[in-house]
Amino acid sequence: MALAALLTACIEDNFSTSTTDVLEFSTDSVKFDTVITAQSTPTKQFVVYNRGKKQLRISSIKMAGRSDKGHFYLNVDGVKGTEFHDVEVRGNDSIYVFVESYLDEMRQDAPVEISDLIEFETNGVKQQVVAHAWGQDVVRLHGDTIGRSVHFTADKPYLIYDTLFVARGATLTLDAGATLLFHDKGAMRVAGRLVANGTQERPVVLRGDRLDHVVGTINFDIMSGQWGGVIFTPPTRLNELHHVTMSGSSIGMHVSASDTLTRALYLHNCVLHNASTSVFTSGGAWVDAVGTEFSDAAESVVNFIGGKVNLVQCTLANYYLFKAPTDPIIFVYLQDDDHVVDELKARFDNCVIYGNTSEINMGDLTGTDVMLRYCLLKSAGDDDANFISCVWQGDPKFYTEREKYIFDYRLHDESDAIGRGNPALCPASARYDRYGQDRLASGGVDLGAYTWIPEN
Repeated sequence: MALAALLTACIEDNFSTSTTDVLEFSTDSVKFDTVITAQSTPTKQFVVYNRGKKQLRISSIKMAGRSDKGHFYLNVDGVKGTEFHDVEVRGNDSIYVFVESYLDEMRQDAPVEISDLIEFETNGVKQQVVAHAWGQDVVRLHGDTIGRSVHFTADKPYLIYDTLFVARGATLTLDAGATLLFHDKGAMRVAGRLVANGTQERPVVLRGDRLDHVVGTINFDIMSGQWGGVIFTPPTRLNELHHVTMSGSSIGMHVSASDTLTRALYLHNCVLHNASTSVFTSGGAWVDAVGTEFSDAAESVVNFIGGKVNLVQCTLANYYLFKAPTDPIIFVYLQDDDHVVDELKARFDNCVIYGNTSEINMGDLTGTDVMLRYCLLKSAGDDDANFISCVWQGDPKFYTEREKYIFDYRLHDESDAIGRGNPALCPASARYDRYGQDRLASGGVDLGAYTWIPEN
């Protein structure tokens, strides 16, 4: 009995009871940014340190319960809950605390701020770490079919599971500022008509539903393959997308048509960015794109299989993050298994075509109806009947820094794209770029989707 009492006393002596021996934390707040209500969030974590030599016994770890709109859950030593007692931390050691949240529906359109305190009590001393989130209500769509004319507003985002289908004869209109969030493998298929009325100040956004960060300040926009894509299928026609930003998909945007008598798709000041295959594919369709950025894909950035294609004042670039691109930026299909496919008529005017790979799969376009006029190219070459007044071995000097996860395809000073365009090839619809800059203000026209703004 005496020996047992002595051992117990020795063990207890290894624990500090001093109020000056307190915990340290790797952060003073756990931030979830914007999260979708009525579903669990990804897990965050932080570290709790005991900097002293003796062990510390944390008598209590719990949520203060200050919020009635959301719930934060803890995981300490592999156990999930909202309150823990007598958690021990060895001297000069640490433990991890994991946090996740479930926010109730707010019954409001705008995001609502939710916060609570994670309270620690050690030797009578209380310390806190703030748990913080913005809860966003959404309209949930599970494999819905649009069978008539419908508007999606900017009031709150639409969360799309499975495939949203716009049926033949129906029109889905996306108002300025509308946001469509696609869950894993979610997609949109359009046999009817899609009209997106985004503006410079209020673009339409198509993206995955992960609104948190991959790490630090880097958000999930850099991650491709988060959702399916947008597919236009016959008899679709007269689709118009203005100021649409689409990112993080698997297959990008596909459009196919049975003929080129009617325009299938018009893209104006859009961004199609970051796909785990290609960001855009057109087959047998009439497609016009003005002032649009096509960027970053694991395979070719754009594919054209027959049809009629006109790209004016566009930037086509590839600095894909997750592997070194090997396919060309532009892939034109003129033959398939030694058979000629549908005739392709393609015009690239006042464009920038540049990146970590070649520009086009066919170096010799002789005999084809594919023309690049006043385009900046990385490759060395000479003008001919298909390449007209091009800037060879040019450098657009993008702001993009792949290693720092910056993908900004505007033009630095000294860019070879400045003033090298042909104003006669710039239609009235392309006068103002996505940021509202006037291409004709200086009397010349810069190549690509963005007008150069002097840095000084």
